[in-house]
Amino acid sequence: MTDDEFELVAERALDEIPEALLAMMENVAIFIEDAYKPLPSEDPATKLLGLYEGTSLTERDSGWGAGAMPDRITIFKNAILEICSTEKQVVEEVGITIVHEIAHHFGIDDERLHELGWG
Repeated sequence: MTDDEFELVAERALDEIPEALLAMMENVAIFIEDAYKPLPSEDPATKLLGLYEGTSLTERDSGWGAGAMPDRITIFKNAILEICSTEKQVVEEVGITIVHEIAHHFGIDDERLHELGWG
């Protein structure tokens, strides 16, 4: 799958997310990158499907917004393509990954996401 095709699939997945949920997000940008680059403290073989970087809504206080850069949700194309064999699976996995990362924006941790079936 080319970069352009993957981007279209990601757009389709985003279109499936309820508008009301997207409207509640504050100061978030979504990116697509080829692969996650593990931090020096992480196992070099670490692979992620997605990553949320920022300050969740539940942790923001009244002084948070002054000069704050947007939170980032990054989707990692290669990791998703490695576990999917059809375009339909890619659309589903990108959707699940985006919802998972959006949940982090709302302050929901991995343990709770696993309990809810979004792990």
